[in-house]
Amino acid sequence: MNQFGIHTIDTAFQRDHFDAAYLMVEKGRGAFIDCGTNHSVPNLLAVLKAQGLRPADVDWLLVTHVHLDHAGGAGALMARLPNARLVVHPRGARHMIDPSKLIAGATAVYGAEEMMRSYGEILAVAEDRVVIAEDGHTVDFNGRELLCLDTPGHARHHYCVWDARSRSWFTGDTFGLSYRELDGAKGPFVIPTSSPVQFEPEALKHSISRLMSWQPESMYLTHYGRVGDLQRLARDLHEQIDAMVAIGRNCDERADRHRCLAAALRALYLERAQAHGCPLDDAGVEKVLAMDIELNAQGLASWLDRDKR
Repeated sequence: MNQFGIHTIDTAFQRDHFDAAYLMVEKGRGAFIDCGTNHSVPNLLAVLKAQGLRPADVDWLLVTHVHLDHAGGAGALMARLPNARLVVHPRGARHMIDPSKLIAGATAVYGAEEMMRSYGEILAVAEDRVVIAEDGHTVDFNGRELLCLDTPGHARHHYCVWDARSRSWFTGDTFGLSYRELDGAKGPFVIPTSSPVQFEPEALKHSISRLMSWQPESMYLTHYGRVGDLQRLARDLHEQIDAMVAIGRNCDERADRHRCLAAALRALYLERAQAHGCPLDDAGVEKVLAMDIELNAQGLASWLDRDKR
């Protein structure tokens, strides 16, 4: 916990220190921001108990967007939190109330066996417990105001959460990915995430700039944890989004487009990691980023195809 009552929770999705949820404590009440998968629920409840809180003491679950590594466990967690309400983007609310399309889409990508292994059974949230967060929506968390701002670019159903008390954003995937294994002498290393299927580069750059206009002191990323040095990270993200667009255009007409995209992204991130002074060698960096390279390649392809239409 830090001085602002914010606890980082490792959801244990995929590997250690890959996927975070957050518990915020304010005068004896709790709020979760993102929740991981069904398999993450015991971790979240254990941290809650360690803070001397009961499930009935939780007022809110805010999900930055409905991708399953952020919100897959929302139904299961809400079933354990009798007094909580779920705050979700207008474009994501229907998928929390009726997750059938979400399940079908993810199953088509991962297969039924991997869906159960990674995410478990996705449960619905009762409609009367869902609060829709339009741009500028404020949540009254026991007198502590949490502001939700629409931040498309990674997904159209994405908002970020501003906590004025800590002067921090909870950024979901809008402010990229920054894994602690890659921290170097210059501080955190960051890459954007373009995972399928709603990557929009200009919208993402605008969202990053919008977050930075609040002059935050910290960003709390789902992948992974709290970061500072925000001016440099924002600049790095803008540069890489432009580089990713150029990679997409360069690979688009090739018969081996996916291989080209993945190889070029790998080269981009390894070059930047080396220049940053990441403590791992190329093989180590590639191991940490392997899943994200694959997903970013898929996301770029989705954007290229959508752009043509």
